[in-house]
Amino acid sequence: MEFYLEEGRELNPNSSTLILPALSVGNVGQLAVDLLISSLKADKIGCLDDPNVLPCVGNDAYSPAPAGKLALPLEAYESSSSALTLVQQRSPVIKGMMIEYAKNMANFAAANGKKHVIILSSLDFGRWKNIDMSSGMQMYYLSSSNLDGTDADCESLGWKSLQDYNPGQRMWKHLDELAEEGSMVDEDFLFEELEDEDYYPSLPFAALFSCFKAKGIKVTCLLCYCSEGDNIPEAFYMAEAASKFTGLSQNQFHGNGADKWIAPFSWQSVYGPPADVSLF
Repeated sequence: MEFYLEEGRELNPNSSTLILPALSVGNVGQLAVDLLISSLKADKIGCLDDPNVLPCVGNDAYSPAPAGKLALPLEAYESSSSALTLVQQRSPVIKGMMIEYAKNMANFAAANGKKHVIILSSLDFGRWKNIDMSSGMQMYYLSSSNLDGTDADCESLGWKSLQDYNPGQRMWKHLDELAEEGSMVDEDFLFEELEDEDYYPSLPFAALFSCFKAKGIKVTCLLCYCSEGDNIPEAFYMAEAASKFTGLSQNQFHGNGADKWIAPFSWQSVYGPPADVSLF
């Protein structure tokens, strides 16, 4: 993975926390990172080039001007008011290369002095056990603070630890082995039939979690259950959770509303142009 700084930009040495998404159902993590970047008015400081991420290019996600500014697969942003680094991922990882991508991202974080990585991602609502909607959306987490994945700070915010996380389960152990430097993928293991207990460790956030942990970096995954469709409410919920966890205040956001959030410019075209009324 290569990191290319924007002209005249440099990484803030005081920024020790990195926030990034892990692609999953509904793209909630990506939407939440977009919302944080837009609301903090974070500055783009560079882009990352990783051979394991599919190439893509698009219009600037946050503003219609200046014309010609492009969005790339992996971009890094920093907020001067919050000392946060945010990485946005806009295209998926090539099938079978998630561990390599996760190792590269962990190396990037370690080389640039990151002490805490926060991964934002989502889980399939159809896999949710013990459903309780009495309190609305529920945030789940997985942390490297303790061997069982728990974290006192997350618990104090009322979040629940990830259901069924078991570091001794075969897939989680396999991920930990793969995360070590110089490890080789066990081809026979890849073709074994996955069981229900393998669902969580088969997702991208799990590979990132294992690789950051292997580098000795504290890592916290913030997770919510959702379905495909309009997941903007989940994105606001996750962005709000990330802001609480990192100690951000509303004064650091630049929106005009009561909650100070700024919906990214690109969200205006999420569902495309309106239907031609002449059709009806």
